[in-house]
Amino acid sequence: MKRIVFAFAIVGSLLVSTSCKEKASSKIVADNLETANERDAVAKNLPVMSFEKSEHDFGTIIEGTAQETVFKFTNTGNAPLIITDAKSSCGCTVPQYPKNTPIAPGASGELLVKFNGSGKNQVTKTVTVTANTQKGSELLRIKAFVTPKDQAPAGPVK
Repeated sequence: MKRIVFAFAIVGSLLVSTSCKEKASSKIVADNLETANERDAVAKNLPVMSFEKSEHDFGTIIEGTAQETVFKFTNTGNAPLIITDAKSSCGCTVPQYPKNTPIAPGASGELLVKFNGSGKNQVTKTVTVTANTQKGSELLRIKAFVTPKDQAPAGPVK
């Protein structure tokens, strides 16, 4: 009895494996191949975020003196650029950016970074910009040498 069941199992598996091979080859449709090729070609079109500068030095500032700078960028890719987020490394630095606004290939935009002037001595902060680029994110830096208020020289700081 076991031999008969075993024989049926082998014959059944041979039939199934043979029929699966035939079905797999018959499922390939030329229209599906064209659609897949078009989808893959579109996926290769990505935006590229090119900044004029990736770092800004405010120089020497007095503690608590607000600063701001603009990071200008251009979409040098071949698809619309969309910035989905920009986060700073600390609450003393606030980025403002065109959130979820498509920037066409060849078009430019600006990212404003405000720094409240907190800290002491050499201070470096980062802003991580998340976008639909191949890299997925860009890193910007600001830095300053912060002089405590009580040690600030008389007159403006250069």
